[in-house]
Amino acid sequence: MFVTQLSLTDFRNYTQASVDLAAGVNVFVGSNGQGKTNLVEAVEYLSTLSSHRVATSAPLIRAGAHSAIIRSCVQAARDDERTITVELEIATGKANVARLNRAPARPRDIVGALRTVVFSPVDIAIVREDPADRRGWLDSLVVTRWPRMAGVRQDLDRVLKQRNALLKSMSGRSMRAPAGDEESTLEAWNEQLARIGAEILHARLDTLADVRPHVQRAYETIAPVNNDVGLQYKTSLDLAGAADATDVRADLTERLLAAMQERRGEELARGVTLVGPQRDDVDLAIGALPAKGYASHGESWSLALSLRLGGFSLVRDDGTEPVLVLDDVFAELDTSRRERLAHAVEDAEQVLITAAVGADVPDFPSERRFRVSAGTVEEATA
Repeated sequence: MFVTQLSLTDFRNYTQASVDLAAGVNVFVGSNGQGKTNLVEAVEYLSTLSSHRVATSAPLIRAGAHSAIIRSCVQAARDDERTITVELEIATGKANVARLNRAPARPRDIVGALRTVVFSPVDIAIVREDPADRRGWLDSLVVTRWPRMAGVRQDLDRVLKQRNALLKSMSGRSMRAPAGDEESTLEAWNEQLARIGAEILHARLDTLADVRPHVQRAYETIAPVNNDVGLQYKTSLDLAGAADATDVRADLTERLLAAMQERRGEELARGVTLVGPQRDDVDLAIGALPAKGYASHGESWSLALSLRLGGFSLVRDDGTEPVLVLDDVFAELDTSRRERLAHAVEDAEQVLITAAVGADVPDFPSERRFRVSAGTVEEATA
């Protein structure tokens, strides 16, 4: 799939913008702060209802405006001219409004109509920073593979919010039995957390196993020195034999319930949920050493890029052609790595690239270049 048109209203620094895009490589060139990343961020947000730059939607709305609108026309494939129009209105203090082919839809229902894999300089945090960054990388790949998992993730957030509120209200009272209504309510939240958590855990484990060889190949392509890349799921849950169960999700559900029972006293004392996929991590390694704390800047950058490219390759293997977004990536690479990266992505259905300096981006056999300046976008002429 690929985007043929992107329209913005009051999004970031754009009052109005409309850009005609094409399959293949599209390069947006402009000085910092002119709006080139805002364009690809809009594509990402329409795809996932999230941004790699901010955690909330308020900064997406142009200063002084009450709402922002993102609209795109998405073509199924180069040899399939069927199109779908996807639209999202982001409002201040109100629920977002979505439309598919002009018909109203729930925002979560548009996830998957357009699929993206995004890499940007902030992704070095996947290697160097907190477990939440690694969970975010893995969950974004899970949602790209199976868009319905975006709703499951929202359900997990809802259950955790309610369960944590209940545990907090019960905290400090673990020395006596909770009231009957509290006990039954906690059991209900336990069952929901175990069921939803098992579904997320199953999807993460499957995806991590599937993406490993793709990440390894991507690292061998990008890095000047080939090393084995390690990806290992890290959880406090005992997973011994889980993969061999007849019903893996049911087995994981039971394991989560058992873990919650085991840590019941600790959860009541601390007033917070201590069991579930929201507390897991992914151990990353280069060669024999952990990547976090040991990898150089160049190694960390190459590994982070390989994680995204590996995910992109996996989704393509699944039979879907996502839009690949490379946001200000080439400036971080030397000439050799730029050429390697360009060769690795040149056959993608659509690539959206941003760069402050056009010369940083290698020439592709077929590409369109745009100049971005002060919230305006114009196609560059030869």
